[in-house]
Amino acid sequence: MLVRHLSYFVTLAREKHFARAAEVCHVTQPTLSAAIRRLEEDLDVRLVVRSHRFVGLTPEGETLLAWGRQILSDYDSLRDDLTGLRQGLSGTLRLGVIPAAMPSVAFLSARFTSAHPAAGIAIQSLTSRAIQRGLDAFELDGGLTYLENEPLEHVRRVPLYRERYVFLTHRGHPMARRRQITWAQALAERLCLLSEDMQNRRILNNIAASIGVSITAPVVSNSFLGVCAHIRHGAWSSIVPHTFFHVFGGNRDLVAVDLVEPVHTQAIGLVLSDRDPPSPMASALLACTREADFESVFTGVGLPE
Repeated sequence: MLVRHLSYFVTLAREKHFARAAEVCHVTQPTLSAAIRRLEEDLDVRLVVRSHRFVGLTPEGETLLAWGRQILSDYDSLRDDLTGLRQGLSGTLRLGVIPAAMPSVAFLSARFTSAHPAAGIAIQSLTSRAIQRGLDAFELDGGLTYLENEPLEHVRRVPLYRERYVFLTHRGHPMARRRQITWAQALAERLCLLSEDMQNRRILNNIAASIGVSITAPVVSNSFLGVCAHIRHGAWSSIVPHTFFHVFGGNRDLVAVDLVEPVHTQAIGLVLSDRDPPSPMASALLACTREADFESVFTGVGLPE
């Protein structure tokens, strides 16, 4: 069984189309089909449901897909490790980050690129569930996400800092001059929040439920940039992580007010696949968190003057 043939098979499973898979693999469609047939001969099983087009994988094909992703990931890691011994770590770190953790990712990137100047970083804004899928499919080297509310499975967790929540509003809002307000008061305002598919929103929903209040948000977005645009307009307020102001703190139109009753914090951290040995990228990423004090970076961020 050739690694190249296994790569063609995994690509076909991802693209779900013979012609597209062949294009991605830079081969002709007959070449890709022949490679799949050779895999079936080598393993003595049928992997793909036969038809004029791609229909799906057989149960044996699904099993091979799970193993194939891991084998290809290990093969790439082996090559990266051998290259790294000669030239230093290169290639691309693939990182999935929930929107709430985006303000902190630059600190991790800075440490990583300083230690490995020949390596690049590809950052994707993803939900926590998409990060889980990416780690399971070996499509991500690591993720920044919540560690407690909906913990991921089969991962190594590295806590980085605790997120707290603030009421974000326009400077002209009646509550903008307060140092703190209660959650009940904040939830009674006209809000723009993250959408329900985001774990941050589900955390807010749970906090609201704990004080016997339901959340009504006339406007929702899957991006904090969208939230910020509505707050600047002046007709909406929001509830956001305190780290929000590390990115948007230069905007004097926006004011953050601490939320109390209850005071709630949530752990944000790095998650890596619990595979052993870890990939060179995962090992390098983990090393970058040692002696990194993310908590102090955000101390005082978002507090009103």
